[in-house]
Amino acid sequence: MTKPPTFVELPQAPRCASPVPELTSLHCARRRGPYGNSRYRGNCGGYLIRDLLRYYQPQSVLDPMRGSGTCQDVCRELKVPCHSFDLRSGQDAADPASYAGLAPVDFVWMHPPYWRMIRYNDDPRCLSAAPTLDAFLDRMQQVLRNCKTVLSPRGKIAVLLGGFSDRGRYQPLPQLLLARAIDEGLWPACTEIIRFQYGNTSSQKEYRSSFIPGLHDTCLVLERRSGR
Repeated sequence: MTKPPTFVELPQAPRCASPVPELTSLHCARRRGPYGNSRYRGNCGGYLIRDLLRYYQPQSVLDPMRGSGTCQDVCRELKVPCHSFDLRSGQDAADPASYAGLAPVDFVWMHPPYWRMIRYNDDPRCLSAAPTLDAFLDRMQQVLRNCKTVLSPRGKIAVLLGGFSDRGRYQPLPQLLLARAIDEGLWPACTEIIRFQYGNTSSQKEYRSSFIPGLHDTCLVLERRSGR
């Protein structure tokens, strides 16, 4: 028997001068919106991206992991110039050469693979194919370093990432990446944003083992650390 949905009342947010008052540390959008290709495995909806762009109001956006094209579609709707590329088109986000000639950008959006949760291909440059957790984090740190080279002084880098259990051990990818970001002279620009996950493939499965299911991923918004 299918259980009826459980509705949870969210805490009331304080009133402030935010241009997007509905954007808080909890992001709950049941629909993905008319953005990107919904058939692309591992894609995310566009409403969080849209809310972040409306809040920070960048003049230019970079998406070095284009995937299904969600960020590009959001930018098109908001009429914000967006430069995007992807490993599938021959440009590796971890390769500094991929950023050559780029003008400074005000906002970088990234939704990388969650290490080997989904293995997209056997290309050794693909983050999902990284042989170890440290190798994944090393490549992600290089991506952050590359993005920082084209970030305007007021620029922000947003990374959507989730943790997961791998071979019996939980891998807290957002927290581990934040430590690497701090090493690169980046610092949280705001609270982490917990994005509720709807429609996950795993949510439709039944498991024999006992565990606490994860129903969210985490968006980190980073900026240059003062003085660096």
